[in-house]
Amino acid sequence: MENNKNGKIIFCVVIVLSVIAGLVQFMYRGADSSASHSGRAGSFASKKSSKQGDFLSMLSGKNEDEKWVHESGEGYIARLYVNGIIQDENKTYNHQWIMDTIGELKEDEDNKALVLFIDSPGGGVYQADEVYLALLDYSTSGKPVYAYMGPLAASGGYYIACGAKYIMANRNTLTGSIGVLAGQFLDATGLMEKAGIKSETIHAGKNKNMGNFNEPVTEEQRQIMQSVADECYEQFVQIVSKSRGMPISSVKKLADGRIYTAKQAKEASLIDAIGSFTDLIAYIKTKEFLGVDYSVEDFEYEETPSLYDYLTGMASAFKGESIFSAIGLPAHTEAVLSQSVPYPAYFYDGMLGN
Repeated sequence: MENNKNGKIIFCVVIVLSVIAGLVQFMYRGADSSASHSGRAGSFASKKSSKQGDFLSMLSGKNEDEKWVHESGEGYIARLYVNGIIQDENKTYNHQWIMDTIGELKEDEDNKALVLFIDSPGGGVYQADEVYLALLDYSTSGKPVYAYMGPLAASGGYYIACGAKYIMANRNTLTGSIGVLAGQFLDATGLMEKAGIKSETIHAGKNKNMGNFNEPVTEEQRQIMQSVADECYEQFVQIVSKSRGMPISSVKKLADGRIYTAKQAKEASLIDAIGSFTDLIAYIKTKEFLGVDYSVEDFEYEETPSLYDYLTGMASAFKGESIFSAIGLPAHTEAVLSQSVPYPAYFYDGMLGN
């Protein structure tokens, strides 16, 4: 009994601290997330704040004094990492940071080429297309874009790779998954009825509540979302056709949503070569720069965990059970309900086979 009481006290303390940290997080939401850049001279160098132990900075995980300062020097090749789900922001990907970095590299005279290092299952249609267009804009500077595929460069990850003039994959890469998810509907009305749960959304417009788990999906709604998927699919196919120099009809034979091994992708002309990242850099130096030994500078986004993150993580651990599991919905169902991938999406989920 005493242990339960102490546990409840600790849980309450964690919740209170989480609320306080959350308020601070909200106040500092406009601050830039931190990022990591490493490499030799001749690129952007990190200038860290000298303020140590700033409580508000620690709470928010932000540091307004941290910014990139360019150091002039010798030419370099930029390796830009595209990691994780392509969406506005998460632990490994920050869309605005990616866009800003590409723009800064375009204007940097010391930067001689851009190499994407992609390890992503894809993500939002909007975000993937914005990065693709930013890469085309970068190319107008006369500097080449290359792409290297890590473990996974699928769907939106492959879409972004199409912004490069040359694509190389690791021999163990999985890529392809050319297709679209327009949305994911979960009709939980039958399960809720059995559990005695009632949920109603008041709305105007018969399709305004479309996709909510508390109403069945109609045939009209299926057609609405199918039209969205079809339009995004056509855009994806056209991008691949243009990038790879393939007829639309040939691309569509490949674009059924399946993934491909590096060997299969090479045989289908979806990539240009299979090799290591070192192989790609050697190729670029020979092809573009007549063997000039430019250094490779890394640009990779890394979010600094805040106190708020730690506290909410602790709260979840103490809580143990979510509100959904408490009413009897399976854990996977809860995961679908809380899906954070932006729709429509160029996204591959190996667990779901999409």
